[in-house]
Amino acid sequence: MKEFQKSELNKVIRGVNRATYNIDTVSSILDAGFIGFISYTYQSKAITIPMAYGRMGNKIYLHGSKKNRMLLTLLQNKAASITIMHLDGLVLARSGFHHSVNYRSATLFGTLSQLEDPIKKEEALKCIVDQMIPKRWEKLRPMTEKEFNSTLVVEMVIETASAKVRDEGAIDEKNDMNLPIWAGVIPIKQVAEFPESDTFLSENIKIPKHVLNYYQTHKAQ
Repeated sequence: MKEFQKSELNKVIRGVNRATYNIDTVSSILDAGFIGFISYTYQSKAITIPMAYGRMGNKIYLHGSKKNRMLLTLLQNKAASITIMHLDGLVLARSGFHHSVNYRSATLFGTLSQLEDPIKKEEALKCIVDQMIPKRWEKLRPMTEKEFNSTLVVEMVIETASAKVRDEGAIDEKNDMNLPIWAGVIPIKQVAEFPESDTFLSENIKIPKHVLNYYQTHKAQ
C-alpha cells in the first residue's frame, strides 16, 4: 500500500481516525471531482478561490488568463495547497453538538511551474476539459493560436497530501440514545439531469454519445 509520507505539513491533527495518506484513496477523491479550492496570499491578504483542475498521475493542472492574479501569485511563490471535498451526507444527531457531515476530502501540497512546451500545454488543457466530462476534448474545434497563446497553464507536482473520510451515522452521548429525537443521515450526492441542447444548435445535431454516457452514469438512481 503506497502512502504519502507524513510530515508536519500534511499530518492530520484533528479527527486522526478519519485520516488516510493512501495515494490511491487521494487519487480517487481527485478523480471524482473537477473543482478544487486553491489558497494563496495576495498583498498580505488570504484568498481562496474555486477552480477547475485536471489530474494526470502526480500532477494537477490549472489554467487561466495570462493576467490571472492567482496563478501569477502562485507561480511567484512556486508552491500551493489545493483542497477537494465531496459532501456525501448530512449527519443529524440528537444534539446540536454532535451534528456532522459525511464527506471525502483531500488536501494537496506541491510545487508549481508554468508549462511552456506547446505539446505538454495542450495535453494539460485536454486533461482539464476531460476531467469535467470524459472524451470531450476530441469533439471540440481546435484552439486558435490566439486562444492558445493567451492561456496560462500551470502544473503542480503533488509532493505530499492527506485525505479525510467520514462515512458513518450519528455519534451521540449514551445518555441521549433513548431521547424521543430523530437521528440519522440524509445522503447527498451530485447528479446530472438530462442534457439541454443549446438553442442555436441545428436540429440535425444530436446529443453526442459521450454526453449521454455522462448523463447515464451520473443521473439520479
